[in-house]
Amino acid sequence: MFSMTGYGKGEYSADGLSLTVEMKSVNNRYLDVAIKSPRIFLCAEERIRAAVRKHLSRGHVDVFVGYTDKRDKESPYFVDWNVVRGYMQAADAIATEYPALPKDVGLSFLLRLPDAVRTDDTEGADEALLDALGIACERALIALTQMRRIEGERLKGDLLARMDTIAQLRDKIALRAPSVAEEYRKKLTDRITEYLSGKVDETRILTEAAVFADKCNIDEELTRLKSHIEQFHAICTEEQAGRKLDFLVQEFNRECNTICSKSCDKEVTTLALAMKNEIEKIREQIQNLE
Repeated sequence: MFSMTGYGKGEYSADGLSLTVEMKSVNNRYLDVAIKSPRIFLCAEERIRAAVRKHLSRGHVDVFVGYTDKRDKESPYFVDWNVVRGYMQAADAIATEYPALPKDVGLSFLLRLPDAVRTDDTEGADEALLDALGIACERALIALTQMRRIEGERLKGDLLARMDTIAQLRDKIALRAPSVAEEYRKKLTDRITEYLSGKVDETRILTEAAVFADKCNIDEELTRLKSHIEQFHAICTEEQAGRKLDFLVQEFNRECNTICSKSCDKEVTTLALAMKNEIEKIREQIQNLE
């Protein structure tokens, strides 16, 4: 079982290349990948998303890429003539306005101007850089998956403990339910006897008790709850259980609500409300499962 919350970091360093990939994930209904990387890696974003999809099926994942390239290679510097002409025109305008200023525009001055001379990174990453990105990305995903598994196992332990509590509450309700109708019949008999001074219509009492017993019968709900509990334990053995458990918890809520609506007994209602409280806690935890 995997949580959707986690963090992973992958690094690559060799032959003058140093690259780091960090991934952070949180819960989300579907898989959503947001990438923040230098412009040179724009061509590799789909490759990163494909790698994430191999490991994860749900969650919002933020991917951060950083790198330094110290390889001995020809740097593709170029002069942006439009920028240089703009600076020169601005210099001429200032010289016309202030003729007393010395005209000291030289080569070293132009080289220091922002964006006048810059590297051409429009071609994107080369194969060596892309290979390094793939290695770092895979390492980050392995670390992220490990953390999500550890967190998922922790959540699994909590869920199963709460499900045991629900099973105990269900068993207490099942133990209490048969005596509810009998207690109602006894109270009805005592009340009628009191009002009619001992003259009791036993047939009428039995009819009323039967109607009451049928109205508050929760055998079907208890049977379905027992089945849901078994299914819950089975699903918890799967790696990707979030969606299935989310649906199953809705069924738990439905049965519990029906028990509350049928119940005419304080003890049964109290137990059912305690069960609803545990179900809600489970529902909140399940939102973090893949």
